[in-house]
Amino acid sequence: MGVAGSAPGFSIAVALATLLVSAGALAPGALLIFAVPMIGISLAYKGLDARMANAGAAYEWTSRIFNKPLGYFSGWALMVASIVFIATGAVPLGSATLSFFPDPTLVNNVGATTFVGAVWFLVIGFVLITGISLTSKVQMIMSTVELVILTIIVVAATNHALRFGAVNPLSWSWFGFGYPPGAFSASALIVVFFYWGWDVTANLGEETDSSHNGAGNGGFVSVFVTTAYFLAFAAATLFLFSLKEGQGLSDNLVYHLAVRAGLGRTGGLAASFAVILSSVATLETQMLQFSRTLFAMGRDGAMPRTFGIVSERSQTPVRTMQLLLGLGLLTILLASFIPTVGLILSDSVKAIAIQVCYYYSVAGLASAWLYRQTRKTDPFAFFLYAVFPTLSAASLIVLALYALTTFDGLTQLVGVGGLVAGVLFFRPRGYG
Repeated sequence: MGVAGSAPGFSIAVALATLLVSAGALAPGALLIFAVPMIGISLAYKGLDARMANAGAAYEWTSRIFNKPLGYFSGWALMVASIVFIATGAVPLGSATLSFFPDPTLVNNVGATTFVGAVWFLVIGFVLITGISLTSKVQMIMSTVELVILTIIVVAATNHALRFGAVNPLSWSWFGFGYPPGAFSASALIVVFFYWGWDVTANLGEETDSSHNGAGNGGFVSVFVTTAYFLAFAAATLFLFSLKEGQGLSDNLVYHLAVRAGLGRTGGLAASFAVILSSVATLETQMLQFSRTLFAMGRDGAMPRTFGIVSERSQTPVRTMQLLLGLGLLTILLASFIPTVGLILSDSVKAIAIQVCYYYSVAGLASAWLYRQTRKTDPFAFFLYAVFPTLSAASLIVLALYALTTFDGLTQLVGVGGLVAGVLFFRPRGYG
């Protein structure tokens, strides 16, 4: 579930071209540098889950360790990010599906891609309502097939570069800090989006065998798995494409990489299939995060208690899923009015990253506070679960505050306005 949440195939197809626009040839270095705070936050989740496994995850931990308002907004930020992500995930899912059709213009047709994405979204929602047991088994199969296809593509791309020469030979300069003004924060936000999603494992803590260890370990290990794939594909893209070419492949970079690597139309369609699997997987995990967080908030009374009810038949919070289906379709409809696919992805990635920076950083600080007493009894645990998460949280806070000054009006409205809108639904007397 952790790998499915970060969705290597989807993230590469959707966000790598955008990262190349922002970071240029420094894209591999950006992916490596900003993996460090993700590791710190994943350790925080691991430590928190070991002591307090809960479907609400960041919402519950922050509420109990700090206070209820701060916890409420952690849960709210996650739900807003998940809703915004539905359009981000559904659009490339539609594009990848339409790549199997003979008309190539359909891939960049906003109306067609959003319609197909909406159909996929509804199908995924109904699968989730059937229960987590079926969902988890489907995820295992989809993620395995996805990773096998991605591995074949990156090996073929590397082999092609070795045989025919690389457009951009491997260079240590890829891992430097020569970012143009304003590019560093923009690149960091895009990378936050790349890695976001592994924390779904924590939201499934109550439904996981050995919940106090299994869920946290799953999220932590998945960060390393996805980092390896992100770095490999960033390098492979630079090997086979000029920067200008790579920056223009926002529709489905994995497809174009497979074709350029010599795998032909068949390889390109296999790449699109991997993106479809990855997109379905990451939509599922974000829908799971939304539903489990809203369920936990409803159970506590932070949201209407009707959302805290579990269906006896499917053992899932069906009412949270029904709300999500309605809101998701509305989000996809609104996205259809944005003129280009690339603009949908660019604006939503930045807006989502602000929400993620908030609730990740608060969770990191919560872990530090929970483990502060281990400084004398267990210095190693103190470093892993207090010092490292604190530094990671601080970096995310500084990043988010600076990035806000660089956003356009629409991105600020969604990124900041979406978080502030939580005030309208805050029920301080509803907690029980």
